[in-house]
Amino acid sequence: MASFSFLAIGPNSLLSLIGLIHGPDKTVPTPPEDWRQATVDVVIPALNEEANIALCLASVCRQTLRPKRVILVDDGSQDRTIEFAETLCKANEIELIAIRRKAPIGKTPTIKRQAREFDSDVEFILDADTILESENYIERTVQELYQAVGIASACGMVLPLRDRDRIAMCETEPMKKFLALVPDAPIRRPQTPWARLQQIVTDAYREILYLFLQRYVYLGQMVFFGTITNPVGCAVAYRRKYVKDLFDYYEPLYGDDLTNSEDIFIGFALLHQGYRNIQLRDVRCRSQEPRALRLPRQLYLWSSSFLQSCYYFDALVRSPFKAIKRYRHLREVARKYGAEIREKRKIQEPYRQAFGREQTERYGRPGGWPIFLGLVEKISFPVVLLLLIVAGRWEALALTVGIEVALSLLVLLIITPESRFACLIKGILIQPVRYASVMYDLVIVLRFAVDLWIRKNRRWRK
Repeated sequence: MASFSFLAIGPNSLLSLIGLIHGPDKTVPTPPEDWRQATVDVVIPALNEEANIALCLASVCRQTLRPKRVILVDDGSQDRTIEFAETLCKANEIELIAIRRKAPIGKTPTIKRQAREFDSDVEFILDADTILESENYIERTVQELYQAVGIASACGMVLPLRDRDRIAMCETEPMKKFLALVPDAPIRRPQTPWARLQQIVTDAYREILYLFLQRYVYLGQMVFFGTITNPVGCAVAYRRKYVKDLFDYYEPLYGDDLTNSEDIFIGFALLHQGYRNIQLRDVRCRSQEPRALRLPRQLYLWSSSFLQSCYYFDALVRSPFKAIKRYRHLREVARKYGAEIREKRKIQEPYRQAFGREQTERYGRPGGWPIFLGLVEKISFPVVLLLLIVAGRWEALALTVGIEVALSLLVLLIITPESRFACLIKGILIQPVRYASVMYDLVIVLRFAVDLWIRKNRRWRK
């Protein structure tokens, strides 16, 4: 999710602002396929999720578009995950296919296997610790997925899963039926005051981060380029065939050791092929966040995966350096074949571009701009802060941080009109965590460089 830092004066933030000013592609789409005819499989990878699996499945039961199959892939759980899942689905008359594994193999192989072993049109990947808050979440993502052949993935907004959300889900009909049969289910885990404090800190930090990224940075990218870099992996609809083709190509090259976060690799691979990743703003899911002391590990997984994907898909990263070549190529094509193309084209598609990896290698992709600028941002900003600290330039450091924090809070106030005061308070309180994560990015960059060029370690499977 957070492959870019939360920086109000970062290059990606400025790019998003330009995108919002520029406006979207004016082409009105004419979808070649009817999304209502699409079949959907919901695939839920799970490992020791007895506290979350019933809530997750209950949110699926409430969806306006019912899936063809619900497939629970238990990755070697040692708790009651399977038992709770089967009980809830039986109580609500939902067919469940439970695939049991003796030992964990990871989420990436799970997505790959289900893309090959089932025949649905859409593979909807849902984390077991995530609930679909919007009852039309699956319907809207599938509908958007079929607006154009160039759209390969679609997801909604994501926010932290809070205790109040768990309580609200327990009041739904699917959960009432489940709790009547299993009243002792650990839906709310007992927490010590210290653990509770950690959870509050993480939820506040992630809420502000997600709001900033999704309502500003990703929104600007969507408007400008018609895509975000990668889908939100906790609840995303994929065109199954595209995912299958992706793994058929990359598995012989890299095996299952792709990156530390499957959604980032898949998102980059789809962009490299010329497809788009769409994020909707009118549907929402909520995902369980790790406690504060566990944040460094997840930050490492996300940030290192971004760097690893930049390594694999360097042609995307170099897209800005091919912009002039791409522009001249498009002008030449339009001059020679423009009238003929317009006459023969039956299907209109916004942000239309040629598919194929060869096209990316030669001309880059518009969606490569946020990747390049994200890489620049990830490395340059913590380096600048570190140099100011080492040089003892405390006034310059305070001025830089002060301006950046003020601008970030201003943006936050603009994009959260429904809860400005609460978001302002949270935005102020989470600044130490935010800057700690920015500096931790530098540690991750150094570790990645050591793995890549010194240790020659490229076994990056999550």
